[in-house]
Amino acid sequence: MTEPTGGAAVVRILQDAGVDVMFGINGAHIDSVYQAALDARLSIVDTRHEMNAGHAAEGYARVRNALGVALLTAGGGFTNAVTSMANAHRDRTPVLYLAASGPLAEDETNTLQAGLDQVAIATPVTKWAHRVTRTELIPRILAKAIRTALAPPRGPVLVDIPWDVLAGRFVLPDPAATPAVRADHGPAGPRAAIDQILDLLDRAERPVVLAGSEVPRSGADDQLREFAERTGVPLLADFEGLGAVSGSRMGFGLVQSLYGLPDGERPDLVIMLGLRFGLTTAHGSGTLIPHGAQVVQVDADAGEHGLLQDVELSIAADPLPVLQELNRVHAARRSGTQDRSDWQRTLRAHIGRRAAAVADQVVVRDDRIHPFDAVRTIAEQVPPGTVVVADGALTYLWLSETIPAAPLSAFLCHGYLGSMGVGMGVALGAQAAQRDTPVLLVTGDGSVGYSLGEFDSMVRAGLPVVVVVLNNRAWGATLHAQELTHGKDRIVNNRLDNGSYAAVAAALGADGYQVTHIDELGPALAKALTVRRPACIEVHVSLDPIPPEERVIMGGRPF
Repeated sequence: MTEPTGGAAVVRILQDAGVDVMFGINGAHIDSVYQAALDARLSIVDTRHEMNAGHAAEGYARVRNALGVALLTAGGGFTNAVTSMANAHRDRTPVLYLAASGPLAEDETNTLQAGLDQVAIATPVTKWAHRVTRTELIPRILAKAIRTALAPPRGPVLVDIPWDVLAGRFVLPDPAATPAVRADHGPAGPRAAIDQILDLLDRAERPVVLAGSEVPRSGADDQLREFAERTGVPLLADFEGLGAVSGSRMGFGLVQSLYGLPDGERPDLVIMLGLRFGLTTAHGSGTLIPHGAQVVQVDADAGEHGLLQDVELSIAADPLPVLQELNRVHAARRSGTQDRSDWQRTLRAHIGRRAAAVADQVVVRDDRIHPFDAVRTIAEQVPPGTVVVADGALTYLWLSETIPAAPLSAFLCHGYLGSMGVGMGVALGAQAAQRDTPVLLVTGDGSVGYSLGEFDSMVRAGLPVVVVVLNNRAWGATLHAQELTHGKDRIVNNRLDNGSYAAVAAALGADGYQVTHIDELGPALAKALTVRRPACIEVHVSLDPIPPEERVIMGGRPF
């Protein structure tokens, strides 16, 4: 009987970890894994660029709240995915980057696609990176990598396996003896801390809960909603946490909605669950999280606690066990829920005024569609449970003003790396993770240009992603910055006047739609979402309008 290859060991471990689809581009160095996956019927979606294989693994992980896997051949295949590694690292996305490398037997011989220390390159942008040097070590090393990726705070890992190690043969251990690949969520924190949170809530008049990416990552959405219903506390979120609050009676939208509350109406207690201080909290400025508020921070990484603002209480834990314990203790010691209806009405009214202020700025100055009208129509058309992906600076900033009202299941947006062009890969991976769920990518013409070839990938894989391109014929955010800083006569290298993105999509087998009037957008979206084919809806929008959050980024006020 022929002994299985190292590639077969890889596939068995991945299937034990619950992986049902991977993303990559084949190459001779990594082919052992592809051959074993074929035998085991483990699906691989092939992309047109390894960057997007990595981003697709991110999208899969973010929608499934599970491990994503990107397969990378040696050399350029590996280096093409480094941006995705950095993106996953900053956003705590659990992705396994499985990279082949040159054969050990030909080390330091100037052979093809070798001579790179892939582990050294990956180490700064992963939680853990390691090279496997013997075939029989694959099960143990790969299991450790998976546990590391999934242990909170989550993040990407790299396993480098040389060609001859992957192709080597050995006797696989009995399945019962296979190393464990699961990671648990850890403890909930001391009981005294749980009691202290509830005591702070008892005394608070205007509490809010801010949910970050680690709420959905840990599978805590239902527990979060139960906690809000029990306590009457409004829920707000950063982009990645929005799906956890969407559809909840206590869901109030994005953290940015807290801007502009007058003194006496600002939160006096802020409970941060899996949310880090930084960009989405206006850093430590006090603009969104008042300096006078008591702050509770729950995050598995103790290094994030009180990073930019003082906190009253910090718990180094994942949100799921903390919320489970909060709900259990609250049920045991409370007979009812405190009436917070006045505070809820105050916050709703403020958010309504913000929405009206944005709408009041909509003035059509040319024959193109105002971007706010476009994103408002998109939010109104989103079917319940849709995964919405946003890409492109102006695009996501405009969309952030309307998408909280949509009945989405997840909102996947730029993270801390702020890398443009991630959307096509992320949307592809999200659709592969949930094939029966509508996936809508809203992107700019600049960002979509990174990955137009992925329309071909979507068509070949039967992934019906609907891509809406807000085409303002420019790198809009940097153009606005040049106008503000240097003047209109100093705009340089920011125009994108040529071509049709819908026509490119159609040439690659997807459906293409052109929208030049706002009344055409709703029907085009409805048709594309109903047909369930890969599609590109190109919406011709005006460049001049500046979204409120871009004004803030440029040092001004939103309105």
